[in-house]
Amino acid sequence: MRLAKRHENLRPSGMVRMFQAIERMEGVLNLSIGEPDFDTEPDIVEAAAKAARDGFTHYPPLQGFYDVREAVCRYWERHHGLKSKPEEVYMAVGAMQVPHLAFGALLDPGDEVLLVEPCFPPYFSQVEGNGGIPVAVPTREESGFAPTVEDLRRAVTPRTRGLLLNSPCNPSGRVVPRAQLEEIAAFVQEHDLFVLSDEIYESLVFSGEHVCLATLPGMRERTLTMGGLSKSHCMTGWRLGYAIGPEEVMRTMTLISAVQTYGLNTLGQKAALYALDTQDAKLLERRAVFADRMAAVAERLNSMKGIRCHRAEGAFYLFPNISGTGLSSEDFSWRLLESAKVATIPGSAFGRSGEGYVRIACTQSRDTLMRAMDALEGFVKAL
Repeated sequence: MRLAKRHENLRPSGMVRMFQAIERMEGVLNLSIGEPDFDTEPDIVEAAAKAARDGFTHYPPLQGFYDVREAVCRYWERHHGLKSKPEEVYMAVGAMQVPHLAFGALLDPGDEVLLVEPCFPPYFSQVEGNGGIPVAVPTREESGFAPTVEDLRRAVTPRTRGLLLNSPCNPSGRVVPRAQLEEIAAFVQEHDLFVLSDEIYESLVFSGEHVCLATLPGMRERTLTMGGLSKSHCMTGWRLGYAIGPEEVMRTMTLISAVQTYGLNTLGQKAALYALDTQDAKLLERRAVFADRMAAVAERLNSMKGIRCHRAEGAFYLFPNISGTGLSSEDFSWRLLESAKVATIPGSAFGRSGEGYVRIACTQSRDTLMRAMDALEGFVKAL
């Protein structure tokens, strides 16, 4: 069977290749995947089961149940001061669906989107898949991998239509401070851009504060806030995401999705309704656990020759600089996997700005993380 020409050169990303290799191995200490090791809380599971018993087993509204969208609005106003209405919310099949639908709704062929590197690899394909042109905006460790307005000015052109910004950031763990976001907001308004603000890690901030970009002056009408329950509520397998943004964009995204997924699963939505309203204390408990793990792993990394690691401000990733070992990101990650059975993601998988780094997900127990650090330390000593 002949593949479509547009997919003839399709290859797995550096992240996907690592995941595929791990599947074929046993006994791997897996620090590669951004999935919390906590199971979904039993009372959330029961909320879904009760919904099934109560007959919520039919097609859902395409944009999502109204009461679920109301819960999203309550959560964001309570936590981040973002005031919105249910008509400005779209319930997505995982947060991953949001950029695809948003770019489909907002991009014309040839429109450019600025992507701040290092960044989540699928962003590039999602822009290209909707006729756009992804433009990498390099950042540097000395600026905390946060984009400056100067970085953005070097990348913007008359064809630039939008900006994708991720804070807290995967992979760097950077939380962009308010003053810097205000400068970025002014730049965005100056160039009449839209922003897709990926705030999926909003509940995991260890230092500083999470500032919702849409709450800044002049940004509400040009920002799509991207969120979900995978990281905050440990519901990765439920595929529960959402977008908050201008009502007309939500309507268009809904129409595009009607010929793709035809709505988000009913029972998951009812679980989300319960979770968004009841789990704030659990979010704080898990955040403290992740903060402890991150600090412990960063301390171990900084004791190893050739490695330096800044403490992350948010998310649950560390992004140590491994250039002092003399290895490239790819060589370091693959040799570490093969010789010590510790899985990480090479920083180059997140764009050119990630070369010289690896991503470590602190999503395992403290004991597992320390065993992985023992193995990593032995690997580095043997180089």
